[in-house]
Amino acid sequence: MKTDSNKRAPLTGYSQRLSARPGQTFDFKLSATHPDRDKQEQSLPVKTWLTHCVCADPNPAGPGIVENPADEWYTPQSVSVGHQDFQAGSYGICQQPITIRHVNSIELSATVWPTRQTGSLQCIASMGALSLGIDADMKLCCLLGQTLLTSRSALEIRHWTQVQLRLHQHSDSLTLTLSWQSASQSATTADRQSQEFQLPIHALEEIQVSDGAILIAAQMVDARVTHHFNGKIEAPALSLTGQSPAQCQSFGWNFSENMSSCTVPGLHKDTDTLELVNFPARAMTGSRWQGQEMSWRHAPALYGAIHFHEDDLVNANWDTTFSWQVPDDMPSGVYLMHISDGTHEDALPLFICAPRNKPAHRLCVLIPTFTYAIYGNHARPDWDPSWQDSIAEINAYPYNPAEYSGYGLSTYNYHSDGSGICHASHLRPLFNLRPGYVTFAKSTCSGLRHFQADSHLFAWLNAMQRGFDVITDRELHDDGVACINQYDLLMTTSHPEYHTSETLDALTHYRNNGGHLSYLGGNGFYWRIALHPEHPDTLEIRRAEDGIRAWAAEPGEYYQAFDGQYGGLWRRNGRPPQALCGLGFSAQGQFNGSYYRKRAVDDAMAWIFEGIEDDIIGDFGLSGGGAAGFELDRADARLGTPANAVVIASSEKHGDDFILVPEEMLTHITTLPGPEASELLRADIVWFDVPGGGSVFSVGSITFCGSLPHNHFDNSVSTLLRNVVDHVLTT
Repeated sequence: MKTDSNKRAPLTGYSQRLSARPGQTFDFKLSATHPDRDKQEQSLPVKTWLTHCVCADPNPAGPGIVENPADEWYTPQSVSVGHQDFQAGSYGICQQPITIRHVNSIELSATVWPTRQTGSLQCIASMGALSLGIDADMKLCCLLGQTLLTSRSALEIRHWTQVQLRLHQHSDSLTLTLSWQSASQSATTADRQSQEFQLPIHALEEIQVSDGAILIAAQMVDARVTHHFNGKIEAPALSLTGQSPAQCQSFGWNFSENMSSCTVPGLHKDTDTLELVNFPARAMTGSRWQGQEMSWRHAPALYGAIHFHEDDLVNANWDTTFSWQVPDDMPSGVYLMHISDGTHEDALPLFICAPRNKPAHRLCVLIPTFTYAIYGNHARPDWDPSWQDSIAEINAYPYNPAEYSGYGLSTYNYHSDGSGICHASHLRPLFNLRPGYVTFAKSTCSGLRHFQADSHLFAWLNAMQRGFDVITDRELHDDGVACINQYDLLMTTSHPEYHTSETLDALTHYRNNGGHLSYLGGNGFYWRIALHPEHPDTLEIRRAEDGIRAWAAEPGEYYQAFDGQYGGLWRRNGRPPQALCGLGFSAQGQFNGSYYRKRAVDDAMAWIFEGIEDDIIGDFGLSGGGAAGFELDRADARLGTPANAVVIASSEKHGDDFILVPEEMLTHITTLPGPEASELLRADIVWFDVPGGGSVFSVGSITFCGSLPHNHFDNSVSTLLRNVVDHVLTT
């Protein structure tokens, strides 16, 4: 997949928050690209208006895009929008003023683990016009002003090396020494190599600046940060020796300190704090790690490295274009802030929650904004430009992350050095979080995932004339069960995959204390994530050891930096999804669906099939052509499915493309549960009552909601869900 990191959408933006309650404010940050590039500094008039989102599926075979005007809550207005850009690449910066005048010698040193040969300079550490780095051929080098001095040997990729630059001033000349040595445990001083360069004294004039800043993993050139380093850096240090003690300065940082923060305290004084920009990855194994300890909290000295990337981007940091305060009497729901310059248009989803302790309805839909952000700007590896033809045919959303990688990709993608992206946020334009966006453009169905697929449920509730409030997992994380305990029925959408311990605690407490939970998706409650303690809009995922993974964390890097907890699957953290909702991830295939077959139930459960005569349920749908597809969950008592759970239906006839998830396999012929893999390739639908008056209804399939709109919402899947809602809300 080839992407263009410099390509920019003509009109786009994001909001500082995805959800709000009445009285809270959305700050919108927009950027417009002037059609005349020479006039990029000029602003454009952009019209803004608000709609209520009913359905975000552009497929003409379904309801289509359905929105209702919301002028009552937001008066359409025109705003002036200029071009706003951003700079990718992580680095550390120390703003402590440095004076190089009257300095006799300068030393820069670090231990490094480079991960990519970029064909250009990569700075390990820099101070104004002086930097230590690696050149286009991976050779250790020094950039002194405009002069590049290069060693004779190249550093090895993914190999720890101690490097040093020493610049010493004589009366009429300079000696620059580059030194390097393997940092492996078996290395000896005899392995140390060095190379000297003799320079004229006037070369020092190029770097004799004052009030400079120290940068780690990059260099400041003409007020712009450039020459980003790709790889791990450990124990960077700088010392300046002057003609008197007052002219001597020392700087250094232990990257194992303050691990969950965006700042690293200096080793020598309080004023040389290093600020980390663009969220490089922390809690990374250092040069001394050899598997002695797997948790950085237990042996932080082994985790003294930070992994920097030239393409790290979490927050675009755009200025606010305009703000809007949610009216006090505005109904809870899913809304869209539209923006248009007359030629180009975009729409930003907003989730309006009810006022605290004042629900408007008995039913609430849980919006998985953490999952939206984790998948935000997922550039699929199978993307092909020909997909745009199919997108244009149905007037679907035209911009795709695969063509606009400069906005930062998702945690389902890789950095340019091949390491997995482990940080995400919504603080940048997310193209796949837009009405009309199609994930699988060549699919014979709607080809939707996430927000657009979830809108099939919104459309169904609207068609059934079922009023509902919304809440997001951010409120659930921050406020706990208090934000949902006044609702009788809480529904998930199609794919609530990513959760914190706080959100799982809240859902468990809700269910155990009389709440009725309907899990209407598949592959839910699967991965553990953490929110940054200083910047909670930034999420962290460590894809540790097991599961269907987009990438694999490096050995020893399974514990999250943000909270110190073991990352990876919730199942491997002792909280399998079956213990919450009765079902857990079992199998995955291509984006296609099959059907469920009813199982016999006793008279006490007969209500759930009322109005459904056929044994087959859901052999149709806008998502994969069937209600049971793509990612499937099944019941498993061994993993926590309650003994009183009733499996009311199970899917069958899945194709050869479906496979058992890795955590269920022992060998190529044996499974962890015991039965043959073919018996485990299914989705179950379960119902169970919970002591305390609550209940759980789970469907175990991502494509379930895609079947709801079939035949104008008159079908067996719709009837089944209506029976559940009626049963819960009339008891």
